[in-house]
Amino acid sequence: MPRAPFAKMNGLGNEIIVADMRGRADRVAPAAAIALNADPATRFDQIMAIHDPRTPGTANYIEILNSDGSRAQACGNGMRCVVHALAAETGQKLFTFETVAGILNAEEHADGSISVDMGVPRFGWQDIPLSEEFRDTRAIELQIGPIDNPVLHSPSVASMGNPHAIFWVDRDVWSYELDRFGPLLENHPIFPERANITIAQVTAPDAMTIRTWERGAGLTRACGSAACAAAVSGARTGRTGRKVTVTVPGGPLAIEWRADDHVVMTGPAEWEFSGSFDPATGAWERDRQDVA
Repeated sequence: MPRAPFAKMNGLGNEIIVADMRGRADRVAPAAAIALNADPATRFDQIMAIHDPRTPGTANYIEILNSDGSRAQACGNGMRCVVHALAAETGQKLFTFETVAGILNAEEHADGSISVDMGVPRFGWQDIPLSEEFRDTRAIELQIGPIDNPVLHSPSVASMGNPHAIFWVDRDVWSYELDRFGPLLENHPIFPERANITIAQVTAPDAMTIRTWERGAGLTRACGSAACAAAVSGARTGRTGRKVTVTVPGGPLAIEWRADDHVVMTGPAEWEFSGSFDPATGAWERDRQDVA
């Protein structure tokens, strides 16, 4: 089959490839994702593959891949990039997408910001999922460091379509070696499907700062689903209200946990360049108009 068009984009520094797989029967292969990520020009956190719709009433089915080739259930920053790309192409402002995590609604606003309804968070231990029962997932028994003086401990856990663990800290989030602890915690046996690991510091009743080790991708400048998981966990534990500005390394995201339990994330998306690639191998070339 011919090469598929793609756009290299980012959402607050969360590096995204939006791959146009509409009208095709093939999928982006894990080997292609790994090859694209190995090239500095196309290095990414997630690939958002736009497929033809599978369900009536939806615009497209979105398949998500991590940089290690594994499949992901959710990526809020990536969804904003998808909306930005499709809005530029069609002029449409409202979208309904299907992902493996469910149906998502999104809107591009007049100021260029994009809101994504990330759905309803889940807190049951079996829904996250965890490998053993915890009746109260606002704080589970898990720690890193000496038993009498742990570096990180008692995370809140939640699912935003993908599993998250939020470790609450009192110091600057940059003072923790997340690159060292992240891989250990991501692959801890308590998380049978691995987990996104976030360090969060509440700075005001309506604000927090976070850093995230993203499952299958590593350290990231932004993880939209982690920002949502941190926001709802902050409200659940009484640390914040239900409307919070979550500052990630790439900048601020506005998160609202609405009265209907849906979590809405609002933030920007940025276009970098476009090209075409082989979904089987990852071989790619930049569009001629984007070549300096």
